[in-house]
Amino acid sequence: MTAATDGPHVSGPAFDPWDPAFVADPYPAFAELRARGRVLYYEPSDQWLVPHHADVSALLRDRRLGRTYQHRFTHEDFGRTPPPPEQEPFHTLNDHGMLDLEPPDHTRIRRLVSKAFTPRTVERLKPYVHGLADDLVARLVAAGGGDLLTDVAEPLPVAVIAEMLGIPESDRAPLRPWSAEICGMYELNPSEETAAKAVRASLDFSDYLRALIAARRKEPGDDLISGLIAAHDEDDRLTEQEMISTCVLLLNAGHEATVNATTNGWLALFRHPDQLAALRADHSLVPSAVEELMRYDTPLQLFERWVLDEIEIDGTTLPRGAEVAMLFGSANHDPAVFTDPERLDLTRRDNPHISFSAGIHYCIGAPLARIELAASMTSLLKRAPGLRLAAEPERRPNFVMRGLTELRVEL
Repeated sequence: MTAATDGPHVSGPAFDPWDPAFVADPYPAFAELRARGRVLYYEPSDQWLVPHHADVSALLRDRRLGRTYQHRFTHEDFGRTPPPPEQEPFHTLNDHGMLDLEPPDHTRIRRLVSKAFTPRTVERLKPYVHGLADDLVARLVAAGGGDLLTDVAEPLPVAVIAEMLGIPESDRAPLRPWSAEICGMYELNPSEETAAKAVRASLDFSDYLRALIAARRKEPGDDLISGLIAAHDEDDRLTEQEMISTCVLLLNAGHEATVNATTNGWLALFRHPDQLAALRADHSLVPSAVEELMRYDTPLQLFERWVLDEIEIDGTTLPRGAEVAMLFGSANHDPAVFTDPERLDLTRRDNPHISFSAGIHYCIGAPLARIELAASMTSLLKRAPGLRLAAEPERRPNFVMRGLTELRVEL
C-alpha cells in the first residue's frame, strides 16, 4: 500500500530538497507551500508535506501516527518494502533508540533513560560547559579567528555528551565522523554510498560502545553509561542493544542540532548587524536570542512519521501506510503563530517554536542544548566582541539537517 495521491500535490519549484538554491534559503518556498494548503503530496519522496505550525504541532502528539510501524505491522502488512539486508546493522542500531520507537517500548526506555539523564545531572554540568566554552573561545581569540564550526561549535557539544557518557578523551576523535555518517541516512532518499557509510559507522560505533559498556559493568563510575546499566524499574532494564542505541542517539542528537544551531545562529547575527549590536549591548538577551535563532533558521527542518490509522487533514484522507513529513522550518515561520516571522527579533517573547519537536518525542536533551548554546554565545560576546564574518560560508547540501560546512570568522 502506498499513499493515496488524489489530494493536492507539490508542483513547480516550491519544494526541491536537492536543489542547492532551495537548500540555501527554503523559507520563501515554505511560504508558498503554506499558501497552497495544509497537506500536499510530494511524489519524489512519496510523502505528505505538512507546512503549518498548528498541524505540525497537533500531528506530533497524534497517536494515529508513529515513528515506526513495526510494533503493529510487518513491512508487508504495511505495504512497505523491507530495507536491504546489507543495511541491517544501521537499522538494528537506529530501530532500538527512543526516537524511532513507539509505546510501550518508547515509554519504558524513556523512563529508564530519564532516571540517568536527570535535570540535576544536566545542571551539574553547567560549570564544565561554561569552562569548556571559555577555553575554546580563548583559543579562537588567541589565533585571531578561525572556523567557528570546527573551533567552537563542534567540539563543545561533542565533549559535553562524551563527558556525560564517560567516553575517555583519547577515544573521542571518531565520534563526530561516526555521527555524521549515521545521520546521512536521515536525509531524503539517501544514496547507496551514504547507506554503506552509515552501516560501517554503525558497526564501528556499536563495537566500541559494547566494549565500553562491558568495562562499566565491571567498574561502574558516575557517568551516564553506568547510570543506564543501573537504571531499572521493577523488572524492566535496558537490553545491551537498547543501551548502545540510546548512547548513539544521545551523542548524535546531543550535538548535531547544537552544532548547526550555533553556526546557523551566528550567520543570522552577522546578516542582521542591528540585532547583533543589541545583543552585544545587552547580554541578558542571550536566553531569548537562543530561542529566536533556533526558530529563525531551524537546525532540523523535517521530521517524518507514519500513518498507523487513517487520518483526514483539511478534506484530504491519508491512508494507513502513508508517510508524513512535518516541515519544522516552515512551521517556525508560520505567520498564524509568529508576528512578522521573517524578521529576526532577539527580544521575541511569544516564541512557541518546535525546533525540539513535541509530544512523546520532545528532545530529552533540550535543557542541555540550551545551556551549551547560551554558554558559547556568552563567551563569544564577552571575549570576541568584534567578531565578524571573514569569508562567505558554504552551506552543507543536506536539507533535513540544516547547517554549514564552515563559518570563517575574524576579530
